Amino acid sequence: MTGAVPAAPLVRPPRLRPGARVAVVAPSGPVPEDRLQAGLDILRGWDLDPVAAPHALDRHPELDHLAGADAARARDLERAWCDPSVSAVFCARGGYGAARMADLVDWNALRAAGPKVFLGFSDITTLHEAFALRLGLVTLHGPMVAGADFLKNARAQEHLRRTLFEPEAVQVVAAPGRALVGGRARGVTLGGCLSLLSADVGVPAARRSARGGLLFLEDTGEEPYRIDRCLTQLLRAGWLTGVAGVALGSWEECGPYDAVRAVLLDRLGDLGVPLVEDFGFGHCDGSLTVPFGVPGELDADAGVLRLDVPALTP
Repeated sequence: MTGAVPAAPLVRPPRLRPGARVAVVAPSGPVPEDRLQAGLDILRGWDLDPVAAPHALDRHPELDHLAGADAARARDLERAWCDPSVSAVFCARGGYGAARMADLVDWNALRAAGPKVFLGFSDITTLHEAFALRLGLVTLHGPMVAGADFLKNARAQEHLRRTLFEPEAVQVVAAPGRALVGGRARGVTLGGCLSLLSADVGVPAARRSARGGLLFLEDTGEEPYRIDRCLTQLLRAGWLTGVAGVALGSWEECGPYDAVRAVLLDRLGDLGVPLVEDFGFGHCDGSLTVPFGVPGELDADAGVLRLDVPALTP
């Protein structure tokens, strides 16, 4: 697949079974050891066999915003994915750094290893896009193993657990969302962190357009004018041309929400597609897990995403 291909249903990996081995990697920022261990304990409580990658607790010797060297983070992802005993690869946290290591990954080796579950959000948006475009694989945008929401919020934990083990039970994703532009739209789910999607524009291996897609957008720590800048970049690049519908998640620490909403409406309201806010995913308490690469229908008025098929296969 290339970036020129419109959004299309992707290959769904197998669901997890009790006893499955799960590798936890740190592709972006450094991971606190106590939070990683707490997250591993939760996974063990789900009857999974989690193992932390060799460099999951590394710290870059000079750049303290990175979890170790770029090459080491890339090798951890490669080795975890290519290990035949591993059924899923979960990210420990976001932060920053995935873009630095994405082009160091041997994507041909990952493709040869076959489909597996991949989980993460925030900075991991860069890798969601890489798995979609380079491998044609469905991924899960959801809570990360060392993240506060995963460690402390029962709703976030349970929605993720059901997605992993019984995905047909969460084939309808309902949120307390409110329609900014009403209507229904059909398409294939994609998206993630707005600033990361904007940063990918012009990258040779990146998606050139969200045409045919149900676009899920959220972010954190971006002031309204920076949200405006990112959306304007996507509009000017033609990236939003042909998008079928848009669901908006959380905008934590992005300033007064009235100001954020005004920007979102100004930049997205004229697309002429259903647009729903407060959809309950991203950097928020009780974040929902949203599969990317699955066809479905977004009902903006009801605040509901109905997937045509479960995110993971039997």
